[in-house]
Amino acid sequence: MADAQIPDKPALEGLETKWDASWTERGTYLFDRIRAAEVGRAGIFSVDTPPPTASGSLHIGHVFSYTHTDVKVRFERMRGKTVFYPMGWDDNGLPTERRVQNYYGVRCDPSLPYDPQFTPPYEGGDNKSSRAADQIPVSRRNFIELCEKLTVEDEKHFEALWRSLGLSVDWTQTYRTISDDTMRISQLAFLRNLERGEAFQDLAPTLWDIDFRTAVAQAELEDRDQPAAYHRVAFHKADGSGDVFIETTRPELLPACVALVAHPDDERYQPLFGSTVRTPLFDVEVPVLAHPLAQQDKGSGIAMICTFGDVTDIVWWRELNLPNRTILGQDGRVLAEAPDVIVTDAAKTAYAELAGKTVFSAKKRIVELLQESGDVGGDPKPFTHAVKFYEKGDRPLEIVSTRQWYLRNGARDEALRDKLIALGQQMSWHPDFMRVRYENWTNGLTGDWLVSRQRFFGVPIPVWYALDENGERDYGRVLTPDAATLPVDPSTDVPPGYTEDQRGVAGGFEGENDIFDTWATSSLTPQLAGGWERDPELWNLVAPFDVRPQGQDIIRTWLFSTLLRSALEDDRAPWTDAAISGFIVDPDRKKMSKSKGNVVTPADILVQHGSDAVRYWAASSRLGTDAAFDPQNPTQIKIGRRLAIKILNAAKFVLSFPVPEGAQVTHALDASMLTRLDDVVRDATKALDSYDHARALEITESFFWTFCDDYLELVKERAYNQADVGQASAALALRIALSTLLRLFAPVLVFAAEESWSWFNDGSVHTAPWPETLEIEGDPSVLSVVGSALIGIRRAKTEAKVSQKTPVDRVTISAPAASLDALRLAEGDLKAVGRIAEIRYADADELTVSDIQFAPQEA
Repeated sequence: MADAQIPDKPALEGLETKWDASWTERGTYLFDRIRAAEVGRAGIFSVDTPPPTASGSLHIGHVFSYTHTDVKVRFERMRGKTVFYPMGWDDNGLPTERRVQNYYGVRCDPSLPYDPQFTPPYEGGDNKSSRAADQIPVSRRNFIELCEKLTVEDEKHFEALWRSLGLSVDWTQTYRTISDDTMRISQLAFLRNLERGEAFQDLAPTLWDIDFRTAVAQAELEDRDQPAAYHRVAFHKADGSGDVFIETTRPELLPACVALVAHPDDERYQPLFGSTVRTPLFDVEVPVLAHPLAQQDKGSGIAMICTFGDVTDIVWWRELNLPNRTILGQDGRVLAEAPDVIVTDAAKTAYAELAGKTVFSAKKRIVELLQESGDVGGDPKPFTHAVKFYEKGDRPLEIVSTRQWYLRNGARDEALRDKLIALGQQMSWHPDFMRVRYENWTNGLTGDWLVSRQRFFGVPIPVWYALDENGERDYGRVLTPDAATLPVDPSTDVPPGYTEDQRGVAGGFEGENDIFDTWATSSLTPQLAGGWERDPELWNLVAPFDVRPQGQDIIRTWLFSTLLRSALEDDRAPWTDAAISGFIVDPDRKKMSKSKGNVVTPADILVQHGSDAVRYWAASSRLGTDAAFDPQNPTQIKIGRRLAIKILNAAKFVLSFPVPEGAQVTHALDASMLTRLDDVVRDATKALDSYDHARALEITESFFWTFCDDYLELVKERAYNQADVGQASAALALRIALSTLLRLFAPVLVFAAEESWSWFNDGSVHTAPWPETLEIEGDPSVLSVVGSALIGIRRAKTEAKVSQKTPVDRVTISAPAASLDALRLAEGDLKAVGRIAEIRYADADELTVSDIQFAPQEA
């Protein structure tokens, strides 16, 4: 037994610091590589832990979902599994760049030279600005150095918070998504995709964020309601027989119009199919075509196809084999050079009125020009509609033609899509309905995965391009590095067979400046954590991983992309199970997000209430279920704190009863309690096996309060009385129950359980064996019946307005015969706690307490 001092007044304060230091010193949560090799894959539990974005602060939603994972991990560790529980940091990507820009007051300009002496104008504080005009331009290398500096600092704060929360992570197993090893793995995986024909480059319409100046993938889109207006615009029939009116929200794209389109069944426009019309202002002849995506009940039923106003334009453009007349540049302004079909002086003059303008200004001006020409019919019709945004952007996306890198994802490959669906069906999903979201996303893909980004802080795409005799890129001659030379940065490294002086000259080469989308790296988290192509022995021990825990909102991004990469590389799913947490919502049931300003940071809450209390709140919600959080009234957290304190006090009380040598459970009430506890162990184990931590906690907590309020009260007199023949049975039963309950609570209330365990055990409760049933023969009804009788006696004393310590001469307990038999088995304990001299019994349909006679009180 441990020889730890039990404090006079047990408290939660300080336990986080105390036990985190102890766990670190003892290596409690380290992955045991030697034992893992001995037990093999079946004896290992591996977790593909979400790497939080290192760009700011963690919020209460992180605490919520990461606690769910930790509960399962701790359970599996106590079940005897060798646990591989790493932590990663998602450093690269747009959120990090934006945070660095605002924090240091800089912006990246790749044309500038590196300044080794550069000092940013400020570091955080009140002077930070998000306006580009107020930010100092710096070289790409200077900018990346600042990104690395800030993310390292953020990661230190994140780790400190995770430790205070009690995550049982192995902190020696960490990775960063921008390290040399990460870049090597990410580049190697891409080169293999390229070699197998799964990666390709294409010049195509691209969803584009004009603020970030980068392409955006389908998975990163979100719809936001925006005000708009329909403008009724006249197109002139080529034969001069009249006008065709369309209604459009984007009149500024008239110069990019390539056709009009209506539904093939629309009788109004069937006579026009195959004919042509001329655009207003620009006098360009365009065909009138039929396509089933045209909506007969929208606007006038006929629409203009522009390159490109929205994603439907892209579908029409592809399927109807139309020309490309892009007029918007990557800065969101109208290009200076008009499409070559705009040839008349009047058309060129009209276009010049738009050139260089933003979309907003161009729309205003072209409406004025249409009004002057008489080509507008009636006033604009205002309305609100959903518009595509980049999920982290502030302005609607535009569609521009750019050359990008893609990975095949099943959108145009039926066999691959079917494989991805099949792999998803082979996995276990918790909750199961989340599988449908994955399948809906996979079946609804409209294009391959765009993995290149026109940004700076990320993993470079490892290719160069040969330059022809005119110094132009030959996209048919993509140059790749040898795997042994990875990682590479094409902007500074040289491809095989070339020298640096051939960079940018005719007949030489040019490096790719784009980086990978952050999901293209994060989709490899199993490989990054598990040592793929770095540590084959480790990879074979932990992969495929047991579980991917994550949020429901990134099923379409992180989960899908990781499964895709695994399917392409290993022809298997990367995990056997997916555990999907719900959202944290505010008291108005709105999802918490930084953009809504309703995010709650957890640091103060952890300090105020204690980590066990916050973990209790998190573990009380089932996977896939949204949980409301009100920082002004965190009721569930307060309940958790009360429970944690009660565990400490109950442990201290139970340990005050010595257990005699050779003690055995012989008393009916003790056996009844332990029999009930066996049911708790069975049910909690079953729940945690199926990822239902909330059910396991509910079962354990319910029994614990029965144990404290009923059993402890009933047996304490017997447990105190060394002369009572039943003392040994009570003391042993109490100690068994305490040991079992602490282990049942340990995955959730990690600090209170560890503190209490240390008072009578060596080692950590978190590496102790998970409790098993004792199979003691006992009547489970004894505890519940005697507990009900005790409640009745207490109520009777309360109603009589006397102290619970008031002696009772006589009381009658009426109950069914079987209940009376159970009561007689624990009559001594009931008399002791109720201070009852005599109990009379009577048959009845239900248990009642009556005829209570109090002993005469001394004057």
